[in-house]
Amino acid sequence: MRSGPDPETPPWLALAGLGLLAAGLALIGLGNVPLRDFDEATVARVALELHQGMGEAPLLPTLWGEPYLNKAPGLHSVIAVVIALTSQPGGLPAEWMVRLAPALLSCLVVPIGGLVQWTLRPGDRSSALVTGLILLTLLPVARHGRLAMLDGTQLTTMALLWLALLQLKTGRSPLLWGLTAGLMASAMLLLKAPLLVPAAAAAGLALLWGQEWKQWRLGTSTGGILLGLSPGIGWHLWHAHIRGAQALWLWGGDGAGRVLLDAGEGSDLGWRVPVIEMLEGGWPWLPLVPFAALWAWRTRHDRWSRWCLASLLTLAGAILPLRTQLPWYSHPLWLPVALLCGPLLAWLVERSSRPAPPQRHVVERLPLFWHSLGLLLLLLWFASFTPSAAVLAPYRHLAMALGLGWSAGGWLLRSRRLGRRRRGLITLVGGNIAALALLFNSPLWLWELNETWPVAPVAGLAAEGRGQNLTLKGYDERPSLNWYAMQRIERHDGGPGWRLSDKPQRDCRVEGRAGEWTLSQCR
Repeated sequence: MRSGPDPETPPWLALAGLGLLAAGLALIGLGNVPLRDFDEATVARVALELHQGMGEAPLLPTLWGEPYLNKAPGLHSVIAVVIALTSQPGGLPAEWMVRLAPALLSCLVVPIGGLVQWTLRPGDRSSALVTGLILLTLLPVARHGRLAMLDGTQLTTMALLWLALLQLKTGRSPLLWGLTAGLMASAMLLLKAPLLVPAAAAAGLALLWGQEWKQWRLGTSTGGILLGLSPGIGWHLWHAHIRGAQALWLWGGDGAGRVLLDAGEGSDLGWRVPVIEMLEGGWPWLPLVPFAALWAWRTRHDRWSRWCLASLLTLAGAILPLRTQLPWYSHPLWLPVALLCGPLLAWLVERSSRPAPPQRHVVERLPLFWHSLGLLLLLLWFASFTPSAAVLAPYRHLAMALGLGWSAGGWLLRSRRLGRRRRGLITLVGGNIAALALLFNSPLWLWELNETWPVAPVAGLAAEGRGQNLTLKGYDERPSLNWYAMQRIERHDGGPGWRLSDKPQRDCRVEGRAGEWTLSQCR
Protein backbone atom coordinates (compact mmCIF):
# COMPACT_ATOMS: atom_id res chain seq x y z
CA MET A 1 0.00 0.00 0.00
CA ARG A 2 2.96 2.40 -0.57
CA SER A 3 2.11 5.66 -2.27
CA GLY A 4 3.13 5.83 -5.89
CA PRO A 5 5.14 8.64 -7.44
CA ASP A 6 1.97 10.42 -8.57
CA PRO A 7 -0.56 10.83 -5.72
CA GLU A 8 -3.18 12.01 -8.23
CA THR A 9 -3.19 8.69 -10.11
CA PRO A 10 -5.51 5.92 -8.88
CA PRO A 11 -3.82 2.58 -8.13
CA TRP A 12 -4.96 1.09 -11.43
CA LEU A 13 -2.58 -1.85 -11.54
CA ALA A 14 -3.16 -2.90 -7.94
CA LEU A 15 -6.94 -2.72 -8.28
CA ALA A 16 -6.80 -4.59 -11.59
CA GLY A 17 -4.72 -7.25 -9.84
CA LEU A 18 -7.36 -7.60 -7.14
CA GLY A 19 -10.01 -7.93 -9.85
CA LEU A 20 -8.03 -10.71 -11.55
CA LEU A 21 -7.59 -12.45 -8.21
CA ALA A 22 -11.35 -12.23 -7.64
CA ALA A 23 -11.94 -13.71 -11.10
CA GLY A 24 -9.53 -16.55 -10.34
CA LEU A 25 -11.42 -17.34 -7.13
CA ALA A 26 -14.73 -17.17 -8.97
CA LEU A 27 -13.66 -19.80 -11.50
CA ILE A 28 -12.54 -22.39 -8.93
CA GLY A 29 -15.01 -25.29 -8.87
CA LEU A 30 -17.64 -23.22 -10.69
CA GLY A 31 -19.30 -26.30 -12.16
CA ASN A 32 -18.69 -28.83 -9.39
CA VAL A 33 -22.22 -28.70 -7.93
CA PRO A 34 -25.70 -28.73 -9.54
CA LEU A 35 -27.82 -25.63 -10.05
CA ARG A 36 -29.92 -24.86 -7.01
CA ASP A 37 -33.50 -23.83 -6.38
CA PHE A 38 -34.91 -21.42 -6.96
CA ASP A 39 -33.25 -18.65 -8.85
CA GLU A 40 -30.35 -20.52 -10.44
CA ALA A 41 -32.42 -23.13 -12.22
CA THR A 42 -35.01 -20.55 -13.24
CA VAL A 43 -32.39 -18.15 -14.59
CA ALA A 44 -30.77 -21.01 -16.50
CA ARG A 45 -34.05 -22.09 -18.10
CA VAL A 46 -35.01 -18.55 -19.11
CA ALA A 47 -31.54 -18.06 -20.62
CA LEU A 48 -31.80 -21.34 -22.55
CA GLU A 49 -35.19 -20.36 -23.98
CA LEU A 50 -33.81 -16.96 -24.98
CA HIS A 51 -30.99 -18.82 -26.75
CA GLN A 52 -33.58 -20.99 -28.48
CA GLY A 53 -35.67 -17.94 -29.46
CA MET A 54 -38.86 -19.18 -27.82
CA GLY A 55 -40.36 -15.76 -26.99
CA GLU A 56 -43.22 -14.25 -28.95
CA ALA A 57 -40.94 -11.33 -29.87
CA PRO A 58 -37.17 -10.67 -29.70
CA LEU A 59 -35.70 -9.96 -26.25
CA LEU A 60 -38.83 -11.08 -24.39
CA PRO A 61 -38.14 -13.94 -21.95
CA THR A 62 -40.22 -17.06 -21.47
CA LEU A 63 -40.25 -19.88 -18.92
CA TRP A 64 -41.44 -23.25 -20.22
CA GLY A 65 -42.98 -21.48 -23.18
CA GLU A 66 -45.01 -19.01 -21.10
CA PRO A 67 -44.21 -15.30 -20.66
CA TYR A 68 -41.66 -14.83 -17.89
CA LEU A 69 -42.76 -11.81 -15.88
CA ASN A 70 -40.57 -12.01 -12.78
CA LYS A 71 -37.43 -10.20 -14.02
CA ALA A 72 -36.17 -8.38 -17.07
CA PRO A 73 -33.76 -10.45 -19.20
CA GLY A 74 -30.54 -8.46 -18.79
CA LEU A 75 -28.37 -11.19 -17.28
CA HIS A 76 -30.39 -14.00 -18.86
CA SER A 77 -29.48 -12.61 -22.29
CA VAL A 78 -25.77 -12.54 -21.45
CA ILE A 79 -25.95 -16.16 -20.23
CA ALA A 80 -27.79 -17.05 -23.45
CA VAL A 81 -24.84 -15.67 -25.44
CA VAL A 82 -22.40 -17.77 -23.37
CA ILE A 83 -24.56 -20.84 -23.99
CA ALA A 84 -24.54 -20.11 -27.71
CA LEU A 85 -20.75 -19.80 -27.74
CA THR A 86 -19.86 -22.78 -25.54
CA SER A 87 -22.53 -25.49 -25.62
CA GLN A 88 -23.17 -28.24 -28.12
CA PRO A 89 -26.56 -28.53 -29.88
CA GLY A 90 -29.03 -30.59 -27.88
CA GLY A 91 -28.78 -31.49 -24.21
CA LEU A 92 -28.18 -29.11 -21.34
CA PRO A 93 -25.38 -26.56 -20.93
CA ALA A 94 -22.89 -27.42 -18.19
CA GLU A 95 -23.24 -25.67 -14.85
CA TRP A 96 -20.06 -23.64 -15.38
CA MET A 97 -21.46 -22.27 -18.64
CA VAL A 98 -24.56 -20.98 -16.85
CA ARG A 99 -22.55 -19.46 -13.98
CA LEU A 100 -19.62 -18.05 -15.96
CA ALA A 101 -21.08 -14.66 -16.95
CA PRO A 102 -22.55 -13.74 -13.54
CA ALA A 103 -19.37 -14.90 -11.79
CA LEU A 104 -17.08 -12.71 -13.92
CA LEU A 105 -19.41 -9.70 -13.92
CA SER A 106 -19.74 -9.90 -10.13
CA CYS A 107 -15.93 -9.81 -9.73
CA LEU A 108 -15.81 -6.31 -11.20
CA VAL A 109 -17.22 -4.87 -7.97
CA VAL A 110 -13.78 -5.41 -6.36
CA PRO A 111 -11.80 -2.90 -8.49
CA ILE A 112 -14.81 -0.62 -9.05
CA GLY A 113 -15.48 -0.43 -5.29
CA GLY A 114 -11.83 0.58 -4.81
CA LEU A 115 -12.23 3.33 -7.44
CA VAL A 116 -15.38 4.58 -5.70
CA GLN A 117 -13.36 4.88 -2.49
CA TRP A 118 -10.55 6.66 -4.35
CA THR A 119 -13.05 9.16 -5.75
CA LEU A 120 -14.47 9.78 -2.27
CA ARG A 121 -10.99 10.12 -0.76
CA PRO A 122 -8.66 11.36 -3.55
CA GLY A 123 -5.04 10.47 -2.99
CA ASP A 124 -5.83 7.85 -0.33
CA ARG A 125 -4.40 4.82 -2.09
CA SER A 126 -4.42 2.68 1.05
CA SER A 127 -8.16 3.09 1.64
CA ALA A 128 -8.91 2.36 -2.02
CA LEU A 129 -6.89 -0.83 -1.98
CA VAL A 130 -8.22 -1.96 1.38
CA THR A 131 -11.80 -1.43 0.18
CA GLY A 132 -11.04 -3.74 -2.74
CA LEU A 133 -9.53 -6.28 -0.34
CA ILE A 134 -12.64 -6.21 1.85
CA LEU A 135 -14.92 -6.80 -1.14
CA LEU A 136 -12.61 -9.56 -2.36
CA THR A 137 -12.70 -11.47 0.94
CA LEU A 138 -16.31 -11.07 2.08
CA LEU A 139 -17.88 -14.53 1.85
CA PRO A 140 -21.35 -13.36 0.67
CA VAL A 141 -19.84 -11.21 -2.09
CA ALA A 142 -17.47 -13.94 -3.27
CA ARG A 143 -19.94 -16.83 -2.98
CA HIS A 144 -23.16 -15.24 -4.12
CA GLY A 145 -21.50 -13.70 -7.15
CA ARG A 146 -20.69 -17.22 -8.41
CA LEU A 147 -24.35 -18.20 -8.56
CA ALA A 148 -26.49 -17.89 -11.67
CA MET A 149 -28.47 -15.13 -9.99
CA LEU A 150 -28.81 -11.41 -10.53
CA ASP A 151 -27.55 -10.02 -7.22
CA GLY A 152 -23.80 -10.09 -7.79
CA THR A 153 -24.06 -8.42 -11.20
CA GLN A 154 -26.49 -5.91 -9.72
CA LEU A 155 -23.92 -4.96 -7.07
CA THR A 156 -21.33 -4.27 -9.78
CA THR A 157 -23.73 -2.09 -11.78
CA MET A 158 -24.69 -0.16 -8.64
CA ALA A 159 -20.99 0.47 -7.87
CA LEU A 160 -20.34 1.75 -11.41
CA LEU A 161 -23.48 3.93 -11.26
CA TRP A 162 -22.20 5.58 -8.08
CA LEU A 163 -18.70 5.96 -9.52
CA ALA A 164 -20.06 7.72 -12.59
CA LEU A 165 -22.22 10.08 -10.53
CA LEU A 166 -19.25 10.86 -8.30
CA GLN A 167 -17.11 11.72 -11.33
CA LEU A 168 -19.62 14.29 -12.59
CA LYS A 169 -18.44 16.70 -9.86
CA THR A 170 -14.99 16.93 -11.45
CA GLY A 171 -16.34 18.47 -14.65
CA ARG A 172 -14.12 16.18 -16.74
CA SER A 173 -15.87 14.25 -19.54
CA PRO A 174 -19.39 14.99 -18.27
CA LEU A 175 -21.03 13.44 -21.32
CA LEU A 176 -19.04 10.21 -20.91
CA TRP A 177 -19.72 9.90 -17.19
CA GLY A 178 -23.35 10.92 -17.59
CA LEU A 179 -23.74 8.29 -20.31
CA THR A 180 -22.07 5.70 -18.03
CA ALA A 181 -24.43 6.55 -15.18
CA GLY A 182 -27.42 6.26 -17.52
CA LEU A 183 -26.22 2.95 -18.94
CA MET A 184 -25.74 1.53 -15.45
CA ALA A 185 -29.25 2.68 -14.55
CA SER A 186 -30.43 0.89 -17.70
CA ALA A 187 -28.52 -2.22 -16.63
CA MET A 188 -30.29 -2.14 -13.26
CA LEU A 189 -33.63 -1.76 -15.06
CA LEU A 190 -32.75 -4.91 -16.99
CA LEU A 191 -31.72 -6.85 -13.86
CA LYS A 192 -33.83 -6.19 -10.74
CA ALA A 193 -35.61 -3.07 -11.94
CA PRO A 194 -37.20 -1.98 -8.61
CA LEU A 195 -33.78 -1.88 -6.90
CA LEU A 196 -32.82 1.09 -9.06
CA VAL A 197 -35.12 3.24 -6.92
CA PRO A 198 -33.24 2.88 -3.58
CA ALA A 199 -29.84 2.77 -5.32
CA ALA A 200 -30.56 6.06 -7.10
CA ALA A 201 -32.16 7.51 -3.95
CA ALA A 202 -29.01 6.72 -1.94
CA ALA A 203 -26.85 8.53 -4.48
CA GLY A 204 -29.37 11.36 -4.74
CA LEU A 205 -29.38 11.91 -0.98
CA ALA A 206 -25.58 12.11 -0.91
CA LEU A 207 -25.56 14.51 -3.88
CA LEU A 208 -28.16 16.76 -2.27
CA TRP A 209 -26.47 16.62 1.14
CA GLY A 210 -23.19 17.86 -0.30
CA GLN A 211 -24.86 19.98 -3.02
CA GLU A 212 -22.55 18.28 -5.51
CA TRP A 213 -25.00 18.70 -8.37
CA LYS A 214 -24.25 22.44 -8.35
CA GLN A 215 -20.76 21.64 -9.68
CA TRP A 216 -22.05 19.54 -12.57
CA ARG A 217 -22.13 20.72 -16.15
CA LEU A 218 -25.82 20.14 -15.80
CA GLY A 219 -27.01 20.16 -19.40
CA THR A 220 -24.29 17.85 -20.72
CA SER A 221 -24.45 15.51 -17.72
CA THR A 222 -28.24 15.23 -17.82
CA GLY A 223 -28.20 14.64 -21.55
CA GLY A 224 -25.72 11.79 -21.11
CA ILE A 225 -27.80 10.24 -18.32
CA LEU A 226 -31.00 10.37 -20.38
CA LEU A 227 -29.23 8.90 -23.40
CA GLY A 228 -27.86 6.06 -21.28
CA LEU A 229 -31.28 5.41 -19.76
CA SER A 230 -32.89 4.89 -23.16
CA PRO A 231 -32.03 1.15 -23.57
CA GLY A 232 -33.52 0.23 -20.20
CA ILE A 233 -36.63 2.36 -20.61
CA GLY A 234 -36.93 1.22 -24.22
CA TRP A 235 -37.01 -2.45 -23.25
CA HIS A 236 -39.74 -1.88 -20.67
CA LEU A 237 -41.81 0.07 -23.23
CA TRP A 238 -41.26 -2.75 -25.74
CA HIS A 239 -42.30 -5.28 -23.10
CA ALA A 240 -45.47 -3.30 -22.37
CA HIS A 241 -46.22 -2.91 -26.09
CA ILE A 242 -46.08 -6.67 -26.70
CA ARG A 243 -47.47 -8.02 -23.44
CA GLY A 244 -49.73 -5.19 -22.37
CA ALA A 245 -50.94 -5.16 -18.78
CA GLN A 246 -48.92 -8.33 -18.07
CA ALA A 247 -45.79 -6.17 -18.10
CA LEU A 248 -46.94 -4.43 -14.91
CA TRP A 249 -46.57 -7.75 -13.06
CA LEU A 250 -42.79 -7.29 -13.16
CA TRP A 251 -43.12 -4.09 -11.11
CA GLY A 252 -46.22 -4.76 -9.06
CA GLY A 253 -47.46 -8.32 -8.64
CA ASP A 254 -44.11 -10.12 -8.81
CA GLY A 255 -41.77 -7.20 -8.21
CA ALA A 256 -41.91 -4.45 -5.63
CA GLY A 257 -45.53 -5.21 -4.78
CA ARG A 258 -44.80 -8.78 -3.72
CA VAL A 259 -41.77 -8.05 -1.54
CA LEU A 260 -43.41 -5.01 0.07
CA LEU A 261 -46.78 -6.54 0.85
CA ASP A 262 -46.53 -10.35 0.90
CA ALA A 263 -44.57 -12.18 3.60
CA GLY A 264 -43.46 -15.13 1.49
CA GLU A 265 -42.05 -18.47 2.59
CA GLY A 266 -38.90 -18.13 4.69
CA SER A 267 -39.75 -14.60 5.79
CA ASP A 268 -40.95 -15.43 9.30
CA LEU A 269 -38.10 -13.52 10.94
CA GLY A 270 -38.83 -10.35 8.96
CA TRP A 271 -36.15 -7.65 9.27
CA ARG A 272 -33.98 -10.06 11.24
CA VAL A 273 -33.19 -12.04 8.05
CA PRO A 274 -30.90 -9.39 6.49
CA VAL A 275 -29.46 -8.55 9.93
CA ILE A 276 -28.57 -12.21 10.51
CA GLU A 277 -27.04 -12.42 7.04
CA MET A 278 -24.85 -9.42 7.77
CA LEU A 279 -23.80 -10.82 11.16
CA GLU A 280 -22.97 -14.21 9.65
CA GLY A 281 -21.23 -13.05 6.49
CA GLY A 282 -19.21 -9.99 7.50
CA TRP A 283 -16.18 -11.68 9.04
CA PRO A 284 -13.47 -10.79 9.83
CA TRP A 285 -14.36 -7.18 9.06
CA LEU A 286 -17.64 -6.98 10.98
CA PRO A 287 -16.08 -5.56 14.21
CA LEU A 288 -14.96 -2.51 12.21
CA VAL A 289 -18.52 -1.45 11.33
CA PRO A 290 -19.66 0.32 14.55
CA PHE A 291 -16.39 2.24 14.90
CA ALA A 292 -16.36 3.17 11.20
CA ALA A 293 -19.98 4.34 11.39
CA LEU A 294 -19.16 6.51 14.42
CA TRP A 295 -16.16 7.94 12.57
CA ALA A 296 -18.32 8.74 9.54
CA TRP A 297 -20.89 10.48 11.75
CA ARG A 298 -18.19 12.55 13.50
CA THR A 299 -16.87 13.67 10.09
CA ARG A 300 -20.26 13.85 8.35
CA HIS A 301 -19.37 17.03 6.47
CA ASP A 302 -16.74 15.12 4.46
CA ARG A 303 -17.68 13.65 1.10
CA TRP A 304 -16.71 10.11 2.15
CA SER A 305 -18.85 10.29 5.28
CA ARG A 306 -21.87 11.69 3.44
CA TRP A 307 -21.83 8.98 0.79
CA CYS A 308 -21.24 6.15 3.26
CA LEU A 309 -23.98 7.24 5.63
CA ALA A 310 -26.46 8.12 2.89
CA SER A 311 -25.96 4.87 0.99
CA LEU A 312 -25.99 2.58 4.02
CA LEU A 313 -29.00 4.20 5.68
CA THR A 314 -31.03 4.48 2.46
CA LEU A 315 -30.42 0.89 1.38
CA ALA A 316 -31.01 -0.44 4.91
CA GLY A 317 -34.22 1.61 5.07
CA ALA A 318 -35.35 0.06 1.80
CA ILE A 319 -34.40 -3.54 2.63
CA LEU A 320 -35.24 -4.02 6.32
CA PRO A 321 -39.01 -3.25 6.08
CA LEU A 322 -39.66 -5.68 3.19
CA ARG A 323 -42.37 -8.23 3.97
CA THR A 324 -40.67 -10.88 1.83
CA GLN A 325 -37.17 -11.47 3.19
CA LEU A 326 -34.72 -13.82 1.49
CA PRO A 327 -31.03 -14.14 2.44
CA TRP A 328 -29.71 -12.47 -0.70
CA TYR A 329 -31.86 -9.35 -0.30
CA SER A 330 -29.13 -7.92 1.95
CA HIS A 331 -26.53 -8.17 -0.84
CA PRO A 332 -26.61 -4.45 -1.83
CA LEU A 333 -25.50 -3.49 1.69
CA TRP A 334 -22.02 -4.95 1.26
CA LEU A 335 -20.80 -2.13 -0.97
CA PRO A 336 -21.51 0.68 1.53
CA VAL A 337 -20.16 -1.52 4.34
CA ALA A 338 -16.86 -1.93 2.44
CA LEU A 339 -16.70 1.80 1.69
CA LEU A 340 -17.34 2.53 5.36
CA CYS A 341 -14.75 0.09 6.76
CA GLY A 342 -11.96 0.64 4.24
CA PRO A 343 -10.43 3.79 5.77
CA LEU A 344 -10.60 2.39 9.32
CA LEU A 345 -8.78 -0.79 8.30
CA ALA A 346 -6.23 1.35 6.44
CA TRP A 347 -5.74 3.36 9.64
CA LEU A 348 -5.06 0.16 11.58
CA VAL A 349 -2.15 -0.43 9.23
CA GLU A 350 -0.85 3.14 8.74
CA ARG A 351 -1.78 4.58 12.19
CA SER A 352 0.63 7.41 12.98
CA SER A 353 0.48 8.82 9.45
CA ARG A 354 -3.31 9.32 9.62
CA PRO A 355 -5.86 11.16 11.77
CA ALA A 356 -7.05 8.85 14.52
CA PRO A 357 -10.64 7.54 14.57
CA PRO A 358 -12.96 7.77 17.59
CA GLN A 359 -12.39 5.16 20.29
CA ARG A 360 -8.84 4.76 19.07
CA HIS A 361 -7.68 2.65 21.99
CA VAL A 362 -10.53 0.16 21.43
CA VAL A 363 -9.90 0.01 17.68
CA GLU A 364 -6.22 -0.72 18.32
CA ARG A 365 -7.27 -3.87 20.19
CA LEU A 366 -9.20 -5.33 17.24
CA PRO A 367 -6.09 -7.16 15.93
CA LEU A 368 -5.89 -8.96 19.28
CA PHE A 369 -9.53 -9.98 18.82
CA TRP A 370 -8.74 -11.36 15.33
CA HIS A 371 -5.70 -13.15 16.76
CA SER A 372 -7.89 -14.77 19.41
CA LEU A 373 -10.48 -15.84 16.84
CA GLY A 374 -7.71 -17.40 14.79
CA LEU A 375 -6.47 -19.38 17.78
CA LEU A 376 -10.05 -20.57 18.44
CA LEU A 377 -10.32 -21.75 14.83
CA LEU A 378 -7.02 -23.61 15.15
CA LEU A 379 -8.37 -25.26 18.28
CA LEU A 380 -11.45 -26.37 16.31
CA TRP A 381 -9.16 -27.69 13.58
CA PHE A 382 -7.26 -29.74 16.13
CA ALA A 383 -10.51 -30.95 17.73
CA SER A 384 -11.83 -32.11 14.34
CA PHE A 385 -9.37 -35.03 14.43
CA THR A 386 -10.97 -36.44 17.59
CA PRO A 387 -13.87 -38.95 17.33
CA SER A 388 -16.12 -36.79 19.52
CA ALA A 389 -15.90 -33.88 17.04
CA ALA A 390 -16.01 -35.86 13.80
CA VAL A 391 -18.83 -33.61 12.57
CA LEU A 392 -16.22 -30.88 12.08
CA ALA A 393 -14.03 -33.01 9.79
CA PRO A 394 -15.39 -31.63 6.46
CA TYR A 395 -14.54 -28.11 7.62
CA ARG A 396 -11.09 -28.71 9.12
CA HIS A 397 -9.18 -27.39 6.09
CA LEU A 398 -11.22 -24.15 6.20
CA ALA A 399 -10.61 -23.78 9.94
CA MET A 400 -6.87 -24.30 9.44
CA ALA A 401 -6.59 -21.69 6.65
CA LEU A 402 -8.62 -19.09 8.54
CA GLY A 403 -7.00 -19.92 11.87
CA LEU A 404 -3.46 -19.49 10.55
CA GLY A 405 -4.32 -16.32 8.63
CA TRP A 406 -6.29 -14.62 11.39
CA SER A 407 -4.02 -15.58 14.28
CA ALA A 408 -0.76 -14.64 12.54
CA GLY A 409 -2.25 -11.61 10.79
CA GLY A 410 -3.85 -10.29 13.97
CA TRP A 411 -0.60 -10.73 15.88
CA LEU A 412 1.44 -8.87 13.24
CA LEU A 413 -1.13 -6.04 13.12
CA ARG A 414 -0.41 -5.37 16.79
CA SER A 415 3.19 -4.45 16.00
CA ARG A 416 4.57 -0.92 16.33
CA ARG A 417 6.42 -1.32 13.03
CA LEU A 418 4.62 -0.32 9.84
CA GLY A 419 6.21 -3.06 7.76
CA ARG A 420 5.04 -5.79 10.14
CA ARG A 421 1.51 -4.35 10.20
CA ARG A 422 1.41 -4.39 6.41
CA ARG A 423 2.51 -8.01 6.44
CA GLY A 424 -0.17 -8.62 9.05
CA LEU A 425 -2.91 -7.32 6.75
CA ILE A 426 -1.56 -9.41 3.88
CA THR A 427 -1.53 -12.49 6.13
CA LEU A 428 -5.05 -11.84 7.42
CA VAL A 429 -6.39 -11.37 3.90
CA GLY A 430 -4.37 -14.36 2.68
CA GLY A 431 -6.10 -16.61 5.21
CA ASN A 432 -9.48 -15.53 3.88
CA ILE A 433 -8.45 -16.03 0.26
CA ALA A 434 -7.03 -19.49 0.97
CA ALA A 435 -10.21 -20.48 2.81
CA LEU A 436 -12.39 -19.23 -0.05
CA ALA A 437 -10.29 -21.18 -2.57
CA LEU A 438 -10.60 -24.36 -0.48
CA LEU A 439 -14.34 -23.81 0.00
CA PHE A 440 -15.01 -23.26 -3.71
CA ASN A 441 -12.97 -26.34 -4.63
CA SER A 442 -15.33 -28.45 -2.52
CA PRO A 443 -19.08 -29.08 -2.77
CA LEU A 444 -19.57 -27.26 0.55
CA TRP A 445 -19.87 -23.80 -1.03
CA LEU A 446 -23.46 -24.34 -2.16
CA TRP A 447 -24.83 -25.53 1.16
CA GLU A 448 -28.48 -24.89 0.19
CA LEU A 449 -28.38 -28.13 -1.84
CA ASN A 450 -28.30 -30.04 1.45
CA GLU A 451 -31.63 -28.62 2.56
CA THR A 452 -33.74 -31.05 0.51
CA TRP A 453 -33.48 -34.16 -1.68
CA PRO A 454 -31.07 -34.19 -4.66
CA VAL A 455 -32.77 -33.89 -8.03
CA ALA A 456 -30.23 -35.64 -10.28
CA PRO A 457 -31.44 -39.25 -9.68
CA VAL A 458 -35.07 -38.16 -9.99
CA ALA A 459 -34.35 -36.29 -13.20
CA GLY A 460 -32.73 -39.42 -14.60
CA LEU A 461 -35.83 -41.38 -13.61
CA ALA A 462 -38.03 -38.79 -15.30
CA ALA A 463 -36.14 -39.40 -18.54
CA GLU A 464 -37.54 -42.93 -18.50
CA GLY A 465 -41.01 -41.44 -18.80
CA ARG A 466 -40.46 -41.22 -22.56
CA GLY A 467 -41.90 -37.72 -22.85
CA GLN A 468 -45.03 -38.38 -20.77
CA ASN A 469 -46.62 -35.56 -18.78
CA LEU A 470 -45.22 -36.19 -15.29
CA THR A 471 -46.31 -34.86 -11.89
CA LEU A 472 -44.47 -34.79 -8.56
CA LYS A 473 -46.30 -36.42 -5.67
CA GLY A 474 -45.94 -34.94 -2.19
CA TYR A 475 -43.64 -32.01 -3.02
CA ASP A 476 -43.94 -28.57 -4.55
CA GLU A 477 -42.57 -28.03 -8.02
CA ARG A 478 -38.77 -27.74 -8.10
CA PRO A 479 -37.20 -25.61 -10.85
CA SER A 480 -33.92 -27.55 -10.59
CA LEU A 481 -35.73 -30.84 -11.24
CA ASN A 482 -37.44 -29.24 -14.23
CA TRP A 483 -34.07 -28.07 -15.55
CA TYR A 484 -32.31 -31.41 -15.32
CA ALA A 485 -35.35 -33.39 -16.51
CA MET A 486 -35.72 -30.93 -19.43
CA GLN A 487 -39.47 -30.75 -18.86
CA ARG A 488 -41.81 -29.08 -16.43
CA ILE A 489 -42.91 -31.39 -13.62
CA GLU A 490 -45.64 -29.77 -11.55
CA ARG A 491 -47.00 -30.82 -8.17
CA HIS A 492 -49.51 -33.67 -8.33
CA ASP A 493 -52.99 -32.43 -7.45
CA GLY A 494 -54.95 -35.62 -8.07
CA GLY A 495 -56.11 -37.68 -11.00
CA PRO A 496 -54.52 -40.41 -13.10
CA GLY A 497 -51.24 -40.12 -14.98
CA TRP A 498 -47.50 -40.60 -14.63
CA ARG A 499 -46.08 -39.74 -11.22
CA LEU A 500 -42.74 -39.35 -9.50
CA SER A 501 -42.86 -40.20 -5.80
CA ASP A 502 -40.70 -41.38 -2.92
CA LYS A 503 -43.73 -42.93 -1.17
CA PRO A 504 -45.71 -46.11 -1.96
CA GLN A 505 -48.42 -45.58 -4.60
CA ARG A 506 -51.81 -47.28 -4.77
CA ASP A 507 -53.33 -48.28 -8.10
CA CYS A 508 -50.02 -47.58 -9.81
CA ARG A 509 -47.72 -49.65 -12.00
CA VAL A 510 -44.04 -48.98 -11.33
CA GLU A 511 -42.14 -48.22 -14.53
CA GLY A 512 -38.76 -47.31 -13.01
CA ARG A 513 -36.86 -46.93 -9.75
CA ALA A 514 -34.03 -44.78 -8.41
CA GLY A 515 -33.42 -45.49 -4.73
CA GLU A 516 -36.63 -44.66 -2.85
CA TRP A 517 -38.07 -42.86 -5.87
CA THR A 518 -40.39 -44.49 -8.37
CA LEU A 519 -41.80 -43.55 -11.73
CA SER A 520 -45.33 -44.94 -11.84
CA GLN A 521 -48.29 -44.96 -14.17
CA CYS A 522 -51.37 -44.51 -12.00
CA ARG A 523 -55.05 -44.93 -12.64
